[in-house]
Amino acid sequence: MIATGSTQNAEALVRAVQGRSLWRDAWERLKRNRAAMASIALLALIALLALLAPLLSPYGFSEVNYDLITCAPPWWPAGAECIAPGHVFGTDAVGRDLFERVLYGARMSLAVGLVATLVSLLIGVAYGATAGYLGGRIDDVMMRLVDILYSLPFIFFVIILMVMFDRNLLLLFVAIGAVEWLTMARIVRGQAISLKQKEFVEAARAGGVSGGGIIFRHIIPNAVGPVVVYVTLTVPGVILTESFLSFLGLGVQEPLTSWGVLISDGANQMQSAPWMLIFPALLMAVTLFCFNFIGDGLRDALDPRDR
Repeated sequence: MIATGSTQNAEALVRAVQGRSLWRDAWERLKRNRAAMASIALLALIALLALLAPLLSPYGFSEVNYDLITCAPPWWPAGAECIAPGHVFGTDAVGRDLFERVLYGARMSLAVGLVATLVSLLIGVAYGATAGYLGGRIDDVMMRLVDILYSLPFIFFVIILMVMFDRNLLLLFVAIGAVEWLTMARIVRGQAISLKQKEFVEAARAGGVSGGGIIFRHIIPNAVGPVVVYVTLTVPGVILTESFLSFLGLGVQEPLTSWGVLISDGANQMQSAPWMLIFPALLMAVTLFCFNFIGDGLRDALDPRDR
């Protein structure tokens, strides 16, 4: 008994001395945030349903049935002119299964959100960290360029790119990501300015580490907290931008679909077939709320003042 108690006390002492890392501490704090954890679980469920879309419905996302044009789901309240048996969300204006198309729309919207955010992350982090670390005139020139780009109407810039270089998915990813990096660059620049005066950066500089090595091995890893929080807030913004472009007819093209395309189609049939608007809009709203709750939870978990 004495030996067992001594062993337990020794293990507790070792844990107390070792402490917890920043990310482990943040994870423990995030787990106590019910809204953030519920949002993570809900997002994972939506992503899983989107990946398994072909297995969840016997109908193809582009399969047309002219006998079931604009038909309500079987559980829809009385009053619909047409009922589509076996179609959980009903059918659209050309008889395609709306449930399958909503899940395929989730694939496209989430892919655009994640890929475009990754593009903006790579550009913004590298640009902001370089400007903040170098400082002086280089920083002034680089940030004045950011100010000039901020003054441009970016949505029209994306539209011009889509019109000039033809509309394809790769260009859509790059075009949206290329105009979403400015705020990221400003956030990372502010972190770099404060971090470059720290002792570990001075030690690395005295040890002969190059400027690029300091930026990518010391500045960027220590600025990752605010970056992670902002990324969770950038993804819903990108999804909204893609939805707006698709609503205008400049985003994803048929037979592919996204939530923006489905909402645009549903808005045209809002009075006669409200289910065409309700389901994609509801799923997109839930996704956007989830990302915002996760961002709020990460902000609280990474805030040193709350520890």
